[in-house]
Amino acid sequence: MPDRIAVVGLGVEGLCGAGAEARHAVDRAALVVGGRRHLTALGALAAGVRTVPLTGDLGAALDEIQAEPGPVCVLASGDPGFFGIVRPLAERFGAASLEVHPAPSSVALAFARLGMAWDDAAVVSAHGRPLMAAARAAASHPKVAVLVSPESPPEALGGALLELGVTDRRAAVCARMGDAGERVDIVDLAGLAAGRWDPLSVVILLAEPGPPSTPALAWGLPDGSFDHRGGMITGAEVRAVALGKLALPPRGVVWDVGAGSGSVAIECARLCPGLRVLAVEEEGDDAGRISRNADRHGVAVEVIGGRAPAALAGLPDPDRVFVGGGGHAVLSAVLDHLRPGGRVVATYAAVDRAVGAADRLGAMVQVGVSRARRLPDGGLRLAAENPVFVVWGPREELDREPTT
Repeated sequence: MPDRIAVVGLGVEGLCGAGAEARHAVDRAALVVGGRRHLTALGALAAGVRTVPLTGDLGAALDEIQAEPGPVCVLASGDPGFFGIVRPLAERFGAASLEVHPAPSSVALAFARLGMAWDDAAVVSAHGRPLMAAARAAASHPKVAVLVSPESPPEALGGALLELGVTDRRAAVCARMGDAGERVDIVDLAGLAAGRWDPLSVVILLAEPGPPSTPALAWGLPDGSFDHRGGMITGAEVRAVALGKLALPPRGVVWDVGAGSGSVAIECARLCPGLRVLAVEEEGDDAGRISRNADRHGVAVEVIGGRAPAALAGLPDPDRVFVGGGGHAVLSAVLDHLRPGGRVVATYAAVDRAVGAADRLGAMVQVGVSRARRLPDGGLRLAAENPVFVVWGPREELDREPTT
Protein backbone atom coordinates (compact mmCIF):
# COMPACT_ATOMS: atom_id res chain seq x y z
CA MET A 1 0.00 0.00 0.00
CA PRO A 2 1.39 3.49 -0.83
CA ASP A 3 2.69 5.54 2.09
CA ARG A 4 1.05 8.71 0.81
CA ILE A 5 -1.86 9.35 -1.52
CA ALA A 6 -2.08 12.83 -3.05
CA VAL A 7 -5.64 13.99 -3.78
CA VAL A 8 -5.63 16.93 -6.19
CA GLY A 9 -8.71 19.03 -6.91
CA LEU A 10 -8.92 20.49 -10.42
CA GLY A 11 -10.47 23.93 -10.67
CA VAL A 12 -11.41 26.34 -13.42
CA GLU A 13 -7.89 26.28 -14.93
CA GLY A 14 -7.35 22.57 -14.41
CA LEU A 15 -3.89 21.66 -13.23
CA CYS A 16 -2.57 25.00 -14.51
CA GLY A 17 -4.28 26.70 -11.60
CA ALA A 18 -2.95 24.25 -9.02
CA GLY A 19 -0.16 25.09 -6.62
CA ALA A 20 3.41 23.83 -6.96
CA GLU A 21 2.92 21.03 -4.42
CA ALA A 22 -0.15 19.73 -6.24
CA ARG A 23 1.67 19.76 -9.58
CA HIS A 24 4.63 17.98 -8.02
CA ALA A 25 2.25 15.30 -6.67
CA VAL A 26 1.07 14.61 -10.22
CA ASP A 27 4.59 14.71 -11.69
CA ARG A 28 5.99 12.13 -9.28
CA ALA A 29 2.99 9.76 -9.32
CA ALA A 30 3.44 6.18 -10.50
CA LEU A 31 -0.35 5.82 -10.65
CA VAL A 32 -2.91 8.54 -11.44
CA VAL A 33 -6.59 7.85 -10.71
CA GLY A 34 -9.42 10.11 -11.85
CA GLY A 35 -12.49 10.60 -13.98
CA ARG A 36 -11.97 10.29 -17.72
CA ARG A 37 -12.33 14.04 -18.22
CA HIS A 38 -9.76 14.64 -15.47
CA LEU A 39 -7.28 12.25 -17.07
CA THR A 40 -7.90 13.86 -20.46
CA ALA A 41 -7.32 17.31 -18.97
CA LEU A 42 -3.93 16.13 -17.72
CA GLY A 43 -2.80 15.67 -21.33
CA ALA A 44 0.94 15.38 -21.74
CA LEU A 45 1.52 15.38 -17.99
CA ALA A 46 0.00 11.89 -17.89
CA ALA A 47 2.17 10.53 -20.69
CA GLY A 48 3.94 7.38 -19.61
CA VAL A 49 2.11 7.26 -16.27
CA ARG A 50 -0.20 4.38 -15.42
CA THR A 51 -3.77 5.67 -15.14
CA VAL A 52 -6.98 4.17 -13.77
CA PRO A 53 -10.28 5.84 -14.68
CA LEU A 54 -12.81 6.32 -11.90
CA THR A 55 -16.05 4.69 -12.99
CA GLY A 56 -19.07 3.39 -11.11
CA ASP A 57 -16.95 0.65 -9.52
CA LEU A 58 -15.13 2.69 -6.88
CA GLY A 59 -14.03 -0.46 -5.05
CA ALA A 60 -11.98 -1.62 -8.05
CA ALA A 61 -10.14 1.73 -8.16
CA LEU A 62 -9.42 1.53 -4.43
CA ASP A 63 -8.01 -1.97 -4.94
CA GLU A 64 -5.70 -0.62 -7.66
CA ILE A 65 -4.50 2.09 -5.30
CA GLN A 66 -3.86 -0.41 -2.53
CA ALA A 67 -1.80 -2.62 -4.87
CA GLU A 68 0.44 0.25 -6.02
CA PRO A 69 3.72 0.47 -4.03
CA GLY A 70 4.75 3.78 -5.62
CA PRO A 71 3.36 7.31 -5.27
CA VAL A 72 -0.34 7.67 -6.08
CA CYS A 73 -2.29 10.74 -7.18
CA VAL A 74 -6.10 10.89 -7.26
CA LEU A 75 -7.74 13.64 -9.31
CA ALA A 76 -11.14 15.14 -8.51
CA SER A 77 -13.26 18.20 -9.28
CA GLY A 78 -13.07 21.20 -6.99
CA ASP A 79 -12.66 20.39 -3.31
CA PRO A 80 -12.35 16.59 -2.99
CA GLY A 81 -13.14 16.80 0.73
CA PHE A 82 -16.53 18.37 0.04
CA PHE A 83 -18.95 15.49 -0.66
CA GLY A 84 -16.03 13.98 -2.57
CA ILE A 85 -13.55 11.15 -2.74
CA VAL A 86 -11.62 12.08 0.40
CA ARG A 87 -14.21 10.28 2.54
CA PRO A 88 -13.93 6.80 0.94
CA LEU A 89 -10.14 7.18 0.67
CA ALA A 90 -9.85 8.05 4.38
CA GLU A 91 -12.12 5.15 5.33
CA ARG A 92 -9.99 2.70 3.33
CA PHE A 93 -6.46 4.01 3.92
CA GLY A 94 -6.70 6.35 6.91
CA ALA A 95 -6.69 10.15 6.96
CA ALA A 96 -3.00 10.25 7.89
CA SER A 97 -2.07 8.73 4.52
CA LEU A 98 -3.77 11.50 2.51
CA GLU A 99 -2.24 14.71 1.17
CA VAL A 100 -5.16 16.84 -0.05
CA HIS A 101 -4.79 19.81 -2.43
CA PRO A 102 -8.28 21.34 -2.86
CA ALA A 103 -9.59 23.72 -5.50
CA PRO A 104 -12.79 25.79 -5.08
CA SER A 105 -15.85 23.56 -4.81
CA SER A 106 -18.78 23.81 -7.20
CA VAL A 107 -20.88 25.22 -4.35
CA ALA A 108 -18.31 27.93 -3.62
CA LEU A 109 -18.21 28.82 -7.32
CA ALA A 110 -22.02 28.88 -7.56
CA PHE A 111 -22.38 31.34 -4.69
CA ALA A 112 -19.48 33.39 -6.09
CA ARG A 113 -21.26 33.71 -9.44
CA LEU A 114 -24.32 35.00 -7.56
CA GLY A 115 -22.17 37.43 -5.56
CA MET A 116 -23.41 35.95 -2.29
CA ALA A 117 -21.82 34.90 0.97
CA TRP A 118 -22.62 31.32 1.93
CA ASP A 119 -21.43 30.91 5.51
CA ASP A 120 -25.11 30.85 6.51
CA ALA A 121 -26.16 28.32 3.86
CA ALA A 122 -27.02 24.65 4.26
CA VAL A 123 -25.65 22.14 1.77
CA VAL A 124 -27.73 19.09 0.82
CA SER A 125 -26.74 16.25 -1.48
CA ALA A 126 -29.16 14.28 -3.64
CA HIS A 127 -26.41 11.82 -4.63
CA GLY A 128 -27.13 8.30 -3.42
CA ARG A 129 -30.14 9.25 -1.30
CA PRO A 130 -33.90 9.50 -1.98
CA LEU A 131 -34.73 12.79 -3.66
CA MET A 132 -37.70 13.48 -1.38
CA ALA A 133 -35.45 13.20 1.68
CA ALA A 134 -33.05 15.73 0.14
CA ALA A 135 -35.95 18.01 -0.78
CA ARG A 136 -37.37 17.85 2.75
CA ALA A 137 -33.97 18.76 4.18
CA ALA A 138 -33.65 21.63 1.71
CA ALA A 139 -37.13 22.92 2.52
CA SER A 140 -36.21 23.49 6.16
CA HIS A 141 -33.56 26.18 5.38
CA PRO A 142 -33.93 29.64 3.81
CA LYS A 143 -30.63 29.43 1.89
CA VAL A 144 -29.59 26.04 0.52
CA ALA A 145 -27.25 24.57 -2.06
CA VAL A 146 -28.43 21.22 -3.42
CA LEU A 147 -26.01 18.93 -5.24
CA VAL A 148 -28.18 17.18 -7.84
CA SER A 149 -27.33 14.19 -10.02
CA PRO A 150 -28.39 12.48 -13.27
CA GLU A 151 -30.77 10.32 -11.23
CA SER A 152 -32.16 13.40 -9.43
CA PRO A 153 -31.83 16.34 -11.86
CA PRO A 154 -32.83 19.94 -11.02
CA GLU A 155 -36.34 19.59 -12.48
CA ALA A 156 -37.03 16.57 -10.25
CA LEU A 157 -35.92 18.60 -7.23
CA GLY A 158 -38.34 21.37 -8.22
CA GLY A 159 -41.18 18.87 -8.50
CA ALA A 160 -40.38 17.35 -5.11
CA LEU A 161 -40.37 20.77 -3.41
CA LEU A 162 -43.73 21.66 -4.96
CA GLU A 163 -45.10 18.31 -3.81
CA LEU A 164 -44.04 19.22 -0.26
CA GLY A 165 -46.02 22.45 -0.53
CA VAL A 166 -42.98 24.74 -0.80
CA THR A 167 -43.60 27.72 -3.10
CA ASP A 168 -41.61 30.63 -1.65
CA ARG A 169 -38.23 29.88 -3.24
CA ARG A 170 -36.16 31.31 -6.05
CA ALA A 171 -33.80 28.85 -7.67
CA ALA A 172 -30.47 29.45 -9.36
CA VAL A 173 -29.42 26.50 -11.52
CA CYS A 174 -25.63 26.75 -11.67
CA ALA A 175 -24.46 24.28 -14.31
CA ARG A 176 -20.92 23.01 -14.99
CA MET A 177 -19.21 25.41 -12.63
CA GLY A 178 -15.66 26.10 -13.77
CA ASP A 179 -16.10 24.58 -17.24
CA ALA A 180 -16.24 26.42 -20.55
CA GLY A 181 -19.98 25.65 -20.73
CA GLU A 182 -20.73 27.21 -17.34
CA ARG A 183 -24.24 28.69 -17.08
CA VAL A 184 -26.45 30.24 -14.40
CA ASP A 185 -30.27 30.47 -14.75
CA ILE A 186 -32.55 32.01 -12.13
CA VAL A 187 -36.18 30.78 -12.04
CA ASP A 188 -39.04 30.18 -9.62
CA LEU A 189 -39.90 26.68 -8.43
CA ALA A 190 -42.54 26.21 -11.13
CA GLY A 191 -39.94 27.07 -13.76
CA LEU A 192 -37.43 24.76 -12.10
CA ALA A 193 -39.89 21.85 -12.18
CA ALA A 194 -40.99 22.53 -15.77
CA GLY A 195 -37.49 22.91 -17.27
CA ARG A 196 -34.92 20.47 -18.56
CA TRP A 197 -31.63 21.23 -16.86
CA ASP A 198 -28.07 19.99 -16.92
CA PRO A 199 -27.73 17.33 -14.16
CA LEU A 200 -24.13 18.49 -13.54
CA SER A 201 -25.48 21.44 -11.58
CA VAL A 202 -25.70 22.98 -8.17
CA VAL A 203 -29.16 24.35 -7.38
CA ILE A 204 -29.18 27.34 -5.01
CA LEU A 205 -32.54 27.82 -3.28
CA LEU A 206 -33.33 31.18 -1.70
CA ALA A 207 -36.43 31.95 0.37
CA GLU A 208 -38.63 34.77 -0.91
CA PRO A 209 -39.62 37.55 1.53
CA GLY A 210 -42.90 37.00 3.32
CA PRO A 211 -44.54 34.23 5.36
CA PRO A 212 -42.81 30.87 4.78
CA SER A 213 -44.60 28.08 2.96
CA THR A 214 -42.27 25.42 4.36
CA PRO A 215 -44.20 22.67 6.15
CA ALA A 216 -44.14 23.13 9.92
CA LEU A 217 -41.84 21.01 12.06
CA ALA A 218 -44.14 18.53 13.76
CA TRP A 219 -43.97 15.13 15.44
CA GLY A 220 -46.47 12.87 17.11
CA LEU A 221 -48.49 12.94 13.88
CA PRO A 222 -52.14 11.82 14.03
CA ASP A 223 -52.66 8.07 13.90
CA GLY A 224 -54.73 8.60 10.75
CA SER A 225 -51.57 9.73 8.96
CA PHE A 226 -50.53 6.07 8.80
CA ASP A 227 -52.24 3.00 7.40
CA HIS A 228 -52.22 0.41 10.22
CA ARG A 229 -53.69 -2.95 11.09
CA GLY A 230 -56.41 -2.98 13.73
CA GLY A 231 -54.84 -0.44 16.06
CA MET A 232 -51.31 -1.89 15.72
CA ILE A 233 -49.71 1.52 15.95
CA THR A 234 -47.83 3.44 18.63
CA GLY A 235 -50.38 6.14 19.52
CA ALA A 236 -49.61 9.74 18.62
CA GLU A 237 -49.03 11.01 22.17
CA VAL A 238 -46.90 8.02 23.19
CA ARG A 239 -45.00 8.35 19.93
CA ALA A 240 -44.29 12.01 20.65
CA VAL A 241 -42.81 11.11 24.06
CA ALA A 242 -40.77 8.25 22.59
CA LEU A 243 -39.34 10.50 19.87
CA GLY A 244 -38.32 13.02 22.51
CA LYS A 245 -36.59 10.35 24.58
CA LEU A 246 -34.73 9.07 21.48
CA ALA A 247 -32.92 12.45 21.20
CA LEU A 248 -32.28 11.88 17.51
CA PRO A 249 -28.86 12.87 16.10
CA PRO A 250 -28.60 14.50 12.64
CA ARG A 251 -26.61 11.53 11.28
CA GLY A 252 -26.39 7.85 12.13
CA VAL A 253 -28.45 4.66 12.09
CA VAL A 254 -31.88 4.14 13.67
CA TRP A 255 -33.67 0.82 14.17
CA ASP A 256 -37.43 0.51 14.70
CA VAL A 257 -37.82 -3.06 15.94
CA GLY A 258 -41.32 -4.54 15.79
CA ALA A 259 -42.24 -1.60 13.60
CA GLY A 260 -45.90 -2.42 12.92
CA SER A 261 -47.12 0.47 10.77
CA GLY A 262 -43.66 2.06 10.76
CA SER A 263 -44.95 5.26 12.35
CA VAL A 264 -41.92 5.76 14.61
CA ALA A 265 -39.42 4.96 11.84
CA ILE A 266 -41.18 7.35 9.46
CA GLU A 267 -41.25 10.17 11.99
CA CYS A 268 -37.53 9.68 12.66
CA ALA A 269 -36.84 9.96 8.93
CA ARG A 270 -39.02 13.08 8.66
CA LEU A 271 -37.36 14.85 11.58
CA CYS A 272 -33.76 14.01 10.62
CA PRO A 273 -33.39 13.28 6.88
CA GLY A 274 -29.68 12.53 7.36
CA LEU A 275 -30.44 9.39 9.37
CA ARG A 276 -30.45 5.90 7.90
CA VAL A 277 -33.66 4.36 9.24
CA LEU A 278 -34.37 0.60 9.28
CA ALA A 279 -37.75 -0.86 10.24
CA VAL A 280 -37.74 -4.52 11.35
CA GLU A 281 -41.10 -6.28 11.06
CA GLU A 282 -41.97 -10.00 10.87
CA GLU A 283 -45.53 -9.69 9.51
CA GLY A 284 -45.41 -9.53 5.72
CA ASP A 285 -48.57 -7.43 5.39
CA ASP A 286 -47.26 -4.92 7.92
CA ALA A 287 -43.91 -4.74 6.12
CA GLY A 288 -45.77 -3.74 2.98
CA ARG A 289 -47.70 -1.10 4.93
CA ILE A 290 -44.45 0.40 6.21
CA SER A 291 -43.18 0.86 2.65
CA ARG A 292 -46.46 2.43 1.52
CA ASN A 293 -46.58 4.73 4.56
CA ALA A 294 -42.98 5.81 3.95
CA ASP A 295 -43.78 6.61 0.32
CA ARG A 296 -46.84 8.56 1.43
CA HIS A 297 -44.70 10.73 3.72
CA GLY A 298 -41.87 11.07 1.20
CA VAL A 299 -39.14 9.54 3.37
CA ALA A 300 -36.63 6.72 3.05
CA VAL A 301 -37.14 3.74 5.38
CA GLU A 302 -35.45 0.39 4.77
CA VAL A 303 -37.84 -2.44 5.64
CA ILE A 304 -36.25 -5.60 7.06
CA GLY A 305 -38.57 -8.60 7.01
CA GLY A 306 -38.09 -11.08 9.84
CA ARG A 307 -38.50 -11.77 13.53
CA ALA A 308 -36.19 -10.13 16.04
CA PRO A 309 -33.70 -10.89 17.45
CA ALA A 310 -32.64 -13.16 14.55
CA ALA A 311 -33.51 -10.50 11.96
CA LEU A 312 -31.05 -8.07 13.55
CA ALA A 313 -28.00 -10.09 12.49
CA GLY A 314 -26.00 -8.35 9.79
CA LEU A 315 -27.67 -4.96 10.15
CA PRO A 316 -25.47 -1.87 10.63
CA ASP A 317 -25.04 -1.17 14.34
CA PRO A 318 -27.50 1.49 15.51
CA ASP A 319 -27.08 4.82 17.25
CA ARG A 320 -30.74 4.85 18.30
CA VAL A 321 -33.28 2.04 18.67
CA PHE A 322 -37.02 2.08 19.25
CA VAL A 323 -38.40 -1.25 20.44
CA GLY A 324 -42.13 -1.44 19.84
CA GLY A 325 -42.49 -5.20 20.14
CA GLY A 326 -40.69 -8.24 21.53
CA GLY A 327 -39.57 -9.47 24.92
CA HIS A 328 -36.37 -9.15 26.90
CA ALA A 329 -34.45 -11.28 24.40
CA VAL A 330 -34.99 -8.55 21.80
CA LEU A 331 -33.90 -5.87 24.26
CA SER A 332 -30.73 -7.81 25.09
CA ALA A 333 -29.88 -8.23 21.41
CA VAL A 334 -30.45 -4.54 20.77
CA LEU A 335 -28.11 -3.55 23.61
CA ASP A 336 -25.45 -5.93 22.26
CA HIS A 337 -25.50 -4.05 18.94
CA LEU A 338 -25.89 -0.50 20.26
CA ARG A 339 -23.03 1.84 19.41
CA PRO A 340 -21.21 3.65 22.23
CA GLY A 341 -23.22 6.64 23.38
CA GLY A 342 -26.39 5.24 21.79
CA ARG A 343 -29.86 5.16 23.25
CA VAL A 344 -32.75 2.70 23.34
CA VAL A 345 -36.41 3.58 23.88
CA ALA A 346 -39.00 0.84 24.38
CA THR A 347 -42.74 0.87 25.04
CA TYR A 348 -44.76 -1.70 26.99
CA ALA A 349 -48.38 -2.22 27.93
CA ALA A 350 -47.58 -4.85 30.60
CA VAL A 351 -46.16 -3.65 33.92
CA ASP A 352 -43.90 -6.67 34.51
CA ARG A 353 -42.19 -6.33 31.11
CA ALA A 354 -41.77 -2.59 31.62
CA VAL A 355 -40.19 -3.05 35.05
CA GLY A 356 -37.76 -5.65 33.70
CA ALA A 357 -36.78 -3.30 30.87
CA ALA A 358 -36.37 -0.40 33.30
CA ASP A 359 -33.95 -2.48 35.35
CA ARG A 360 -31.87 -2.88 32.17
CA LEU A 361 -32.17 0.64 30.74
CA GLY A 362 -32.58 2.83 33.82
CA ALA A 363 -35.47 5.23 33.24
CA MET A 364 -39.25 4.81 32.91
CA VAL A 365 -42.39 6.93 32.75
CA GLN A 366 -46.05 6.05 32.39
CA VAL A 367 -47.95 7.88 29.68
CA GLY A 368 -51.68 8.10 30.35
CA VAL A 369 -53.90 9.64 27.68
CA SER A 370 -57.52 10.68 28.07
CA ARG A 371 -59.20 11.71 24.82
CA ALA A 372 -62.04 14.20 24.65
CA ARG A 373 -65.35 12.72 23.47
CA ARG A 374 -68.43 14.73 22.54
CA LEU A 375 -71.54 14.06 24.62
CA PRO A 376 -75.06 14.05 23.10
CA ASP A 377 -75.79 17.45 24.66
CA GLY A 378 -72.66 18.95 23.10
CA GLY A 379 -70.47 18.79 26.20
CA LEU A 380 -67.17 16.96 26.49
CA ARG A 381 -66.06 14.01 28.56
CA LEU A 382 -62.60 12.44 28.88
CA ALA A 383 -62.22 8.78 27.90
CA ALA A 384 -59.09 7.19 29.36
CA GLU A 385 -56.99 4.84 27.25
CA ASN A 386 -54.81 2.07 28.62
CA PRO A 387 -51.56 3.50 30.01
CA VAL A 388 -48.31 2.81 28.21
CA PHE A 389 -44.89 2.58 29.86
CA VAL A 390 -42.00 4.29 28.06
CA VAL A 391 -38.57 3.01 29.10
CA TRP A 392 -35.27 4.46 27.92
CA GLY A 393 -31.54 4.34 28.54
CA PRO A 394 -28.90 3.16 29.14
CA ARG A 395 -28.67 5.19 32.33
CA GLU A 396 -26.83 4.36 35.50
CA GLU A 397 -29.92 3.74 37.60
CA LEU A 398 -33.56 4.58 38.11
CA ASP A 399 -34.39 7.88 39.74
CA ARG A 400 -34.62 7.28 43.48
CA GLU A 401 -36.90 8.83 46.03
CA PRO A 402 -35.01 11.17 48.36
CA THR A 403 -34.29 9.69 51.77
CA THR A 404 -35.37 11.52 54.92
